[in-house]
Amino acid sequence: MLYTLTTPLYYVNDHPHLGSTYTTIACDALARFQRLEGRSVVFITGVDEHGQKIERSAAAASMTPQQHCALFSESYQKQWQRWDISNDCFVRTSALQHRQLVETFFQRVEAAGDIKLGHQAGWYCIGCEEFKDELAEATTTPCCPLHRRPLEWRDEQNLFFCLSRYQRKIAELVASPGFIAPPSRQREISNFVAQGLRDFSISRLNVTWGIPVPGYTGHTFYVWFDALLGYLSALLNDGGTVDLDRLVDVGWPAYTHVVGKDILRFHAVHWPAMLMSAGLELPKHVFGHGFLTREGQKMGKSLGNVLDPGVLLDKYGRDAVRWYLLRDIQFGEDGNFQQKRFSDLVNKDLANTIGNLLNRTLSMARKWFDGRVPTINIPLDHLLAQKATDSVTVMRYSMSNLSFHIAAETVLQLAIDANGYLNAKAPWNLIRQPDQRQVVAQDLYAVLEACRLVGYLLQPLLPDLSGRILSQLPETGYENWLDNLSWGLLPCDAALPEPKPVMQRLELGECL
Repeated sequence: MLYTLTTPLYYVNDHPHLGSTYTTIACDALARFQRLEGRSVVFITGVDEHGQKIERSAAAASMTPQQHCALFSESYQKQWQRWDISNDCFVRTSALQHRQLVETFFQRVEAAGDIKLGHQAGWYCIGCEEFKDELAEATTTPCCPLHRRPLEWRDEQNLFFCLSRYQRKIAELVASPGFIAPPSRQREISNFVAQGLRDFSISRLNVTWGIPVPGYTGHTFYVWFDALLGYLSALLNDGGTVDLDRLVDVGWPAYTHVVGKDILRFHAVHWPAMLMSAGLELPKHVFGHGFLTREGQKMGKSLGNVLDPGVLLDKYGRDAVRWYLLRDIQFGEDGNFQQKRFSDLVNKDLANTIGNLLNRTLSMARKWFDGRVPTINIPLDHLLAQKATDSVTVMRYSMSNLSFHIAAETVLQLAIDANGYLNAKAPWNLIRQPDQRQVVAQDLYAVLEACRLVGYLLQPLLPDLSGRILSQLPETGYENWLDNLSWGLLPCDAALPEPKPVMQRLELGECL
């Protein structure tokens, strides 16, 4: 079975921001891990391009919606290339193949009796592209709690999807163990479903930038009905026919949808019901992550505190930013980007703990053992051997459960343990005693082997740093990642290169 993983399809109203970069980096780490575990991965990302917000943004910039979407779609693709994101598919919802799939999917849902014509009146947020039902009773113009902009009153005819028909099935689904994570999000969605599901509109009138609804003049598909189907059209964008029955052969159902908590309801309630109606399999897991703030404040253009991920990349590189986002923030909870903590963590963890460990151990081994890995009888019951074995187990389990911070801390702790072992053994003192040379050889071998395992365990988290670490250690002869996670594979008497720093310390300088 293919392991299909998706980011949200990002709305092209602006260039990629730190939040979308964070989500994509997390998914990239998961995709890399699953490939290393031996699975065939289909990693999908892309952009959501329809809706009135795009129509208005394009007009404000004196562009057509097509020009606007092309500009921002390219911005996302270039950004992910710069971050070395390993996605397999990039879908655009303005593509002809996507339109054909939406029409085919709608016809299935309509044939199932789940489409009705109705009337919708209420306060509407252009930013969210949704009616705010909780504000229906407001008599004065309310503001969207998320976008903090006045809502618009809408009173129009819409097509509705009969979500209420799926009350029991959706309630059972969201209550099933593992479908929604983390648990706090599962409780939130269960409470929402328990209040009773209501039919939701899937079309809009007088919105020209969208996919026309077949058979309903003047109606275009509501952006959320359209966008969710991008996960399917990404898989069928292979030049073949738009045949929903082919999905099972090209990666559907998705194993994991990763989305922001603000759009979890669409993915965990509306989306499964739509798939049930169309007779398609449901995704296995939906993971809702938190938001990022900066120095404890919500980021916004009006506050002038938006962090440009491109600037971060240019100044500090992929390793530093990936490490901070994956190691310091519990995935699923809100996170806070703090400039000083960013610098301190990267310098302490990567430059000092990991980088310095490798550098000084290589230097000692080269100096005292003729530039080669010490030759010893490899002890499989060594203190560091047990720590390394435990680290491998915890790291793999944590990655599979999207606990990236625990995975990162586990790898770091192995390096900390190796540093502590080296300091306790003090080989720089023992080497002065001729009868202790073999003890020093064993100690240095064990620390070099721990460094090798740190390098391999970092591969899904920090692929660049991992490559620099492993390039300074002899190859084991094994190509498979899992095979390389065993203790004692560093070949004795192999040549060691002159050590080079694998991570430069950060100098923050001016504020970002």
